Amino acid sequence: MSNLFAIAYPDLATAEQVRAEAVGLQKQKLIELEDAVVVERRQDGKIKLHQAVSTTGAGAASGALWGGVIGLLFFMPFLGAAVGGATGAAVGASTDVGVDDNFMRQVGEHLQPGSAAVFLLVRKATADKVVPALARYGGQIIQTSLSAEAEAELRATVEASRAAAPAGSA
Repeated sequence: MSNLFAIAYPDLATAEQVRAEAVGLQKQKLIELEDAVVVERRQDGKIKLHQAVSTTGAGAASGALWGGVIGLLFFMPFLGAAVGGATGAAVGASTDVGVDDNFMRQVGEHLQPGSAAVFLLVRKATADKVVPALARYGGQIIQTSLSAEAEAELRATVEASRAAAPAGSA
């Protein structure tokens, strides 16, 4: 079972750095992410989701491939690829994987204008390595799917990691 973590930051740049750090930790096999999204509340109050993966692009590529193959059967590969690509892009745009977009927008409404949050959907993690790596960026835990006890323990671990980190390490 996966756990959801939403952490607020004072600006978009810090939130983007945290997501990049989490992706780097995934490459080191210290964390398994199902989704990593940055939610920005712009100065004008509008909410913008910065998805890590574009399902539209993936759908278009897949649709073009299959459309081309089907088009070859009817001796019109370019028409098949064009129709398949358009259909794949439409299906990809309507597909939502990972954290629900509407939920992230609702949470984003509670952010201060100009701030951002990182939503991490974590399948598993090596907590003693991941927590200190992400805690050095600061931030405030605003939402988790953990039990109340586990969330309290996480908050205490984050505070302890911040206290142990040398000043100016971010």
